[in-house]
Amino acid sequence: MAQQDNHGRFIWHELMTGDPAGAERFYRDVVGWGTQASATGMPDYTIWTANDVPIGGMMKLTADAAAMGAPPSWTAYIEVDDADATIEQAKSLGASVIVGPHTADKVGRFAILRDPAGAVFAIITSANTPEPESDPKPLEFSWHELLTTDWKTASEFYGEIFGWKKQSEFDMGGMGTYYMFGRDRFTYGGMMNKPAEMPAPPHWLHYVHVPDSADAAAGRATKAGGKVINGPMEVPGGDRIAAIIDPQGAAFAVHSKAAVGAAT
Repeated sequence: MAQQDNHGRFIWHELMTGDPAGAERFYRDVVGWGTQASATGMPDYTIWTANDVPIGGMMKLTADAAAMGAPPSWTAYIEVDDADATIEQAKSLGASVIVGPHTADKVGRFAILRDPAGAVFAIITSANTPEPESDPKPLEFSWHELLTTDWKTASEFYGEIFGWKKQSEFDMGGMGTYYMFGRDRFTYGGMMNKPAEMPAPPHWLHYVHVPDSADAAAGRATKAGGKVINGPMEVPGGDRIAAIIDPQGAAFAVHSKAAVGAAT
């Protein structure tokens, strides 16, 4: 697969946390991930694995970053053809650069950015061509949700940079429109205006496909010291979700597929 065929694809998910050891225990118990040391010479970087396949990473939130207001958080990395060109394009559309661009041996060239509304995302031009894209498997990230101030403007911004297209949309009544985006046959996630009562600034929420059920995972999260902030609940189509804050303060969500024949 040519490198340019991967432009706009979610490729990696990274946790910044104040307690890596505690986070490792939590996500192992709640999601079922394994871990391994980084092979890139970064001694303080831990790899998350799903069935022994690397799917993300974790690093300690530095004191300097915390002092600047950086919270524990998950950040998604999106593959691009040319990191530097994408940065310049994003800046011309109102984004700002938080970190980078940097080049890491055997990893690629990457940067962390803030979109015009303030939501954080990352881009990378990988050193090695990614494996062919496939539907999310259990233990992999399966949905990416942007809660923002103006989803129409956000969809134009991300569409311009990554080539994301409208896949469908859903009328949520008083909560407005839920806009679903992706590329080719893949639907990557949704965008919506965040509720007025939500205190958090615009942000991305990343969902993990748990192999049993979102309800069970939410129960494990509570038992392990996390906090369920939304759900568990059913979404259109019959899947179930729950949004969770881990014990260190990072938000993520879990997603389980509807039983075959359960959705109408």
